[in-house]
Amino acid sequence: MREAKKKKKAPLGWRITKRIIGVLLILIFAGVAAVGALLGFLTLREYNPADTLEVEVDGEGTKTARIGEPVTVLTFNTGYGGLDADQDFFMDGGSGVNAQSEEQVMGNLEGIAGIIREANADVVFLQEVDMDSDRTKNINEAEFYYSLMDDDNHAYATNYRCDFIPYPLPPLGKMESGVVTLNRFGVTFAERIALPTTYKWPVRVAQLKRCLLLERVPIEGTDRELVLVNLHLEAYDDGDAKIAQTQLLANVLNSEYEKGNYCIAGGDFNQSLPSVDTSLYPVINDENFKAGMVDGSLFGEGWNFPADDSVPTARLLNQPYDPSDAATQYYMLDGFITSPNVRVESVTTLDEGFTYSDHNPMLLQVTLLGTAGSGSDEGSTDHAGADESGTDESGDGSGADAKNSEAAGDADAGDDSSASDETKGGSQ
Repeated sequence: MREAKKKKKAPLGWRITKRIIGVLLILIFAGVAAVGALLGFLTLREYNPADTLEVEVDGEGTKTARIGEPVTVLTFNTGYGGLDADQDFFMDGGSGVNAQSEEQVMGNLEGIAGIIREANADVVFLQEVDMDSDRTKNINEAEFYYSLMDDDNHAYATNYRCDFIPYPLPPLGKMESGVVTLNRFGVTFAERIALPTTYKWPVRVAQLKRCLLLERVPIEGTDRELVLVNLHLEAYDDGDAKIAQTQLLANVLNSEYEKGNYCIAGGDFNQSLPSVDTSLYPVINDENFKAGMVDGSLFGEGWNFPADDSVPTARLLNQPYDPSDAATQYYMLDGFITSPNVRVESVTTLDEGFTYSDHNPMLLQVTLLGTAGSGSDEGSTDHAGADESGTDESGDGSGADAKNSEAAGDADAGDDSSASDETKGGSQ
């Protein structure tokens, strides 16, 4: 019999190439499967809170809010205790991702605590407060701030929760962060109000779910409330989310004022307020972040937008802070919005040199206008101090020339309308 023909072997080079291609395909399929599994897990675990959620308020704050007496409010974006003067951040064009050490975070927290104690405000709005985040070594910063004063209430609302954020490299990892309000006044109710987002799936699952933290404080001798709103609006968007979130904020504040309540909102708008002279801090770098401008027309006549622009409230984190570098980008992103029945006495940006955060804090002092015991028919919109106290002489809505509100008038509002029984101290 003739011997069977031997099968000709493929060249060695081709056999090696096929094996390499096979291994690569396996790795690609395994990678796709891993990404799909992670995305599925994060989608199932996505933080998706209701539009409004009641927030627990703990502590010993019992101070009484009264007509004609001063109220002081401090707002401070704390940069989660990780964005001190030596840091940059990957979203701003730098390379930094996570805090370098627990010692770094605690050093920044202690520095921020000193600023809060020295300001000695009645109310403190804090943004970017981590509870259990890998980026800050899982330190519970909220609990740290709760312990600063013995005579305050404290409340926390989550605006960033994700089991694992897979970007950049090294990844951010686990995230639990939010806003904190410290309040010496007696609070009857607090709630988290969800803000709209323009992010779509799948990007949305690892993005912030921003919110307002609203607290209600009864005003002695009246049926009105002091409504305090801590906020942190969208940062890295095309502008649409900032607009939508500002619109919702305006809806909330206008609704409260129409009930006869007194409103103070403050925090990091990631926008400049109408009272700010933006020419003081010209844009020299808009590649990674673009600040918006709050549309003052969304609010009714006489609303105030107090912000002291003599000192910038934020810096771009494309590099460590260098005040001698002409390329250092500054912003005015933080401030307050107050209703016409709140007279602005002073507002001051505290120049902390961005030592412990990429933001400087701002301190506001106001007076609630009107007469104790005042009230009229339900549904009236003739509010306290709405005729003169809302704007300064320049008409920019900054209240009292940002530093001194004597020019804002000493309007009396004894004919304020009363809030209806349905809206007193409750959730909307």
